[in-house]
Amino acid sequence: MNDYIPPKDTWQRKDPRETGFKPDALADALQLATTEEIGWSHDLKPYLPNGSKHPFDRILGPIKDRSDPAGLVIHHGYIVGEYGDPASNEVTFSATKSYISAVAGLAVDRGLIRSIDDRVCEYVTDGGFDSDHNSNITWRHLLQQTSEWEGELFGIPDSIDRGRQVGATSGTAASRTASGTASTMVAVANDNDRKLRRPGDFWEYNDVRVNRTALALLRLLGESLPQFLKRELMDPIGASDEWIWHGYENSWVDVDGQSIQSVSGGAHWGGGLWINSFDHARFGLLFLRRGRWRARQILSDAWVDAMTEPCPINPNYGFLWWLNREAGISSNSSPGSFAARGAGGNVVFIEPELDLVIVLRWCANPTRIIDRIVESLSN
Repeated sequence: MNDYIPPKDTWQRKDPRETGFKPDALADALQLATTEEIGWSHDLKPYLPNGSKHPFDRILGPIKDRSDPAGLVIHHGYIVGEYGDPASNEVTFSATKSYISAVAGLAVDRGLIRSIDDRVCEYVTDGGFDSDHNSNITWRHLLQQTSEWEGELFGIPDSIDRGRQVGATSGTAASRTASGTASTMVAVANDNDRKLRRPGDFWEYNDVRVNRTALALLRLLGESLPQFLKRELMDPIGASDEWIWHGYENSWVDVDGQSIQSVSGGAHWGGGLWINSFDHARFGLLFLRRGRWRARQILSDAWVDAMTEPCPINPNYGFLWWLNREAGISSNSSPGSFAARGAGGNVVFIEPELDLVIVLRWCANPTRIIDRIVESLSN
């Protein structure tokens, strides 16, 4: 593994041949990526809820048009391939969730959360974890999406996302039970009325509950997640000042007399993280380097191990990160690879065995492109 870490405002590029790529094969893979554009209009509003199911199941946060496909290939820390405009700040959708995971890791490393198996109600007393059901939810349950949290947040009931099942290769997966069974991996209507299980007994991709996780962390920290993340992680890794993390028009909460916006874990109702591909790549490189940035250990080895440990119910999921244990992200990469993934083909892929980070934006088939890039590495 190379120790190169890019300084702020610059990033060294290398000829891909120097780091072990077959240059023509990599060029072909990146050319393919430019043609594998997601089949969405540039106007993203039609892909968000319109209020037909519930008055608050509509656009609540800012949203902007997307740009054209873009991406980066980082090998041994150096940029060896790029296409499109990686400097463009883009809506990230559910790749935002992995940034929430990073905030949780920082809280654990600083002793603000003593154990991820502690009940959240021992730390957060805003009423969201007071019921008999919700009081059994732990930080682990929230981060693995097995919490079964019940309630309403910012006007949206958790039932809006109950039983949500979409294709496993699109950044989400089907619901799973503690018995290990999984529903068919195709898009189906939500089963909004399904009976809740005990916390920890059912895996479900539910944005209301992820937003409740973000709010719980805000309560714990006493400050906004963007402010905390910028100071503790993004500035130390040399990220730009252009990224911005949005919440909703109605997600402002009172913290000791101060009004703070609770941010969202994606753009399901608008909002979420808007960030460029270079900053995404720095974030990915931090985890490739196991939380270390030059001489500073920003996140602990222990956290990187914990967040990539498979959920017992869903082996393809860690702590708000997708895992490649069953080759759902890349068939050419190791089971130890993992990714931040969001709708629209937004991916930050990390392959520790190859010392590789790949960022893809607005890609219709991320698995195909990642596999082609990995294939272009010389054996």
